[in-house]
Amino acid sequence: MNFNNMLQQAQKMQKKVQEAQQELSALDIEGKAGDGAVSVILNGQGKFKKITLSAKALNPAAPETVDEDTVEMLEDLIAQAMVDAAKKANAEAEAKMKSITGGINIPGLF
Repeated sequence: MNFNNMLQQAQKMQKKVQEAQQELSALDIEGKAGDGAVSVILNGQGKFKKITLSAKALNPAAPETVDEDTVEMLEDLIAQAMVDAAKKANAEAEAKMKSITGGINIPGLF
């Protein structure tokens, strides 16, 4: 196999990887706990998208006493904390990889 063929195959593979990443980022994958009291949606790459809490999750003994505004506020706060933690984790991973690669940007690594 010559170098040009290898290069073309590598480019085709890179395009397929990019397409797969786009497909995965468009997926909604839901996880539930507490018999559906808490629901979390991630994309196919494991990135957080949304959390939904039921009144039952906040007060199982008397869910009717839970104010809907309180539920929405808690969902928003948890979502913000999840996004903040993911950003910080990503920044740490990038810094670690840069220290390993000597600052060389390797496409697809991060």
